[in-house]
Amino acid sequence: MSNKVIRDLRVVGNEKIGGSFFMLTLQSEDALPVIMPAQFAEVKIDNSVGTFLRRPISIHDVDYDKQTIKLLVKVAGEGTGKLANAKLGDMISVVFPLGNTFALPLSGRVLLVGGGVGVAPLLFTARYMQRFGFRPDILLGYRSKSNILRKEVYEQYGNVFYATDDGSFGEKGTVMDHSIFKSENFPYTEILACGPEPMMRALAKWALEHNVECEVSLENKMACGIGACLCCVQNTKEGHKCVCTEGPVFNVKQLLW
Repeated sequence: MSNKVIRDLRVVGNEKIGGSFFMLTLQSEDALPVIMPAQFAEVKIDNSVGTFLRRPISIHDVDYDKQTIKLLVKVAGEGTGKLANAKLGDMISVVFPLGNTFALPLSGRVLLVGGGVGVAPLLFTARYMQRFGFRPDILLGYRSKSNILRKEVYEQYGNVFYATDDGSFGEKGTVMDHSIFKSENFPYTEILACGPEPMMRALAKWALEHNVECEVSLENKMACGIGACLCCVQNTKEGHKCVCTEGPVFNVKQLLW
């Protein structure tokens, strides 16, 4: 895995992209380290009295030509709210890249599954796979059509299917209600997923019952990002593991769900 760095990155983009979501584009003066799909960053929030710890945010996309990373962020409290107000030219301290990566396949068909803010790491995953000649199918779940994020961008890198809770776009229901999972001949050899824990638990149960390889990127609360505080510990068949250092990606066969 690539070595993590601590850098002050310059804000070169801050775009509100729907609902409570915004996208930060951060530029490094030095060459970016190697970044892999599903890795994340710990972002320092300045000028926020109630925010003492860095915030873990998935790396949404990477541009090595421009030396930029994109962070797709949902405003969930004071810290992310402060981050949403970052101005162009501001400098933000970031520790990255952290965590492990999906075990990307060399053959077979892959389905990427995301829900809510868990769709964030799947864009870079799909783009990374395309560089090696793979075009995944992507299943994204949202509450409604109005919540869909960066639709045209995702569709550049894979065949995208949608599920919405209210049926306003794609198929009605959760991702697990989608007809993809109703097929008698499931066409995929592997599933890579990120999203709310109930979604990933249901997906893990389905994958184990149908003998399909499945990896999930967990969204446990993280404070330090380096395995020191132990607040993100996940119970596995091999004992307690820190999601920030031994994850966030786990094969569902490892998890005690």
